[in-house]
Amino acid sequence: MQKPKSNYDVVIIGAGAAGLMCAHIAGKRGRRVLVIEHAKRPAEKIRISGGGRCNFTNLHSNPSAFLSENPHFCKSVFSRYTQHDFIELVESHGIDFHEKKLGQLFCNDSAKQIIQMFLDECHNAAVDIRLNTSVSRITHNERGYNLDTSMGAIAATSLVIATGGLSIPKIGATRFGYDIAKQFGLDVTDIRPALVPLIFQAQFLEQCKSLAGLSVDADISFGKTCFREGLLFTHRGLSGPSILQISSYWEEGRDITINLLPDHACMDALKQRKQDTPKQDLMTCLSDWLPRRLAGAILSEMGYSGRLADQSDKNLLKLSERLNRWQVKPSGTEGYRTAEVTLGGVHLSGLSAKTMEAKDQPGLFFIGEVVDVTGHLGGYNFQWAWSSGFVAGEAV
Repeated sequence: MQKPKSNYDVVIIGAGAAGLMCAHIAGKRGRRVLVIEHAKRPAEKIRISGGGRCNFTNLHSNPSAFLSENPHFCKSVFSRYTQHDFIELVESHGIDFHEKKLGQLFCNDSAKQIIQMFLDECHNAAVDIRLNTSVSRITHNERGYNLDTSMGAIAATSLVIATGGLSIPKIGATRFGYDIAKQFGLDVTDIRPALVPLIFQAQFLEQCKSLAGLSVDADISFGKTCFREGLLFTHRGLSGPSILQISSYWEEGRDITINLLPDHACMDALKQRKQDTPKQDLMTCLSDWLPRRLAGAILSEMGYSGRLADQSDKNLLKLSERLNRWQVKPSGTEGYRTAEVTLGGVHLSGLSAKTMEAKDQPGLFFIGEVVDVTGHLGGYNFQWAWSSGFVAGEAV
């Protein structure tokens, strides 16, 4: 392997989604670009995403689908590079894709196609990519940034941090980006796992184990935030898209509310059934609306059985509350091991929404997951990577 040149216009640390986007955009502008990646392969998160097919964006991507301490910041970024721009790039490489649901776009074949697309774009833009390369020290002077790396000393006019967050440590996630931000005087918000399964106390887990593998369409809410997607019972508690979504909003020690029958006002429906078919068994009634195993578990938990005619309105009200407003208190999350993203990051107050450059540290940029912008499940976080990478690539 050739030794890299020692001087570059731009050095990007991190060969993930945001870093590769930034690299090929900057390279197309004629900038001399080096991408440094500590892993043996580039874009591992792209490779494993979407079951290996990469949910690369969402047709409905817009600023309202993102969390941060400054919800207006990403409006400027997304106005510069949208999901439609990225779709155009994908189509230009002949990659076939499909919409799975709710605007989520996946490759028909493999996530590796998205990785290869970027590698081809970087090659065509003369971008130098160095894998299995670590950075031990970064300093700054009037000429730019100096990096001590496992491949020798490197200098650059501009430095881009695209190192991601702490999610999925098995693919090499580290605190590196946050540490660099703090080194150069930028604030970092509190961070925690997001888009992550929730865990529960032993008694609740016993209920879930008997239902493991069962999935229903449900509304999950916390405060004023509500998501309607699949709810999955597992041996570890509750998961599925709706749980992953609400995990980004949930606060420790608080309940979440689960509506197992979002299309039914259950009290009215139960009273109507009692009037129309009083001899119908309660289990049969609930099994018309819910999987039989779940209906049986709920009735067993509440100690209810028999005909509808035998149920008091008080009991029907309790049952309807259990179906429409089930209060559940998680004990925590599964943590970064299974989290899809990290909530929080480099504080937006220190960055320019037009360029992603640090306001008080010229030539230093932060993009992608390391920044305090976190999207909903379904391709939104990749779109943030593409958009923030593009903006920085135009500015470095």
